[in-house]
Amino acid sequence: MQYQGSCHCGDISFTAEGEIGQVMECNCSYCSRKGHLMWFVPQDKLSYTVKGKMSTYRFNKHVIDHQFCARCGIGVFGMATGPDGKPMAAINARCLEGVDLDAFKRVHYDGRSV
Repeated sequence: MQYQGSCHCGDISFTAEGEIGQVMECNCSYCSRKGHLMWFVPQDKLSYTVKGKMSTYRFNKHVIDHQFCARCGIGVFGMATGPDGKPMAAINARCLEGVDLDAFKRVHYDGRSV
């Protein structure tokens, strides 16, 4: 399936391809404050357009590039390497259009302890 999404103001829009079997709810200091629900796809299954400015935030071990809109502040996705060494995108499912967030199985991840 293809999903469309964007930040709040629309400066960053994206298309992601895949099946959403579950979303990850992380309790690290960043994700818990932002309320992200992450859906992981290979980076080549994500395409995006930036009309304004996209900013990057890194913290802790500096292995995830958290991408957010510089105008509205919404975190749309993160870029990192998966456990298998392949480039992955962690898409904030809250930015997807026309999905029922309550229908997704939520998997809790203890990022606070990592």
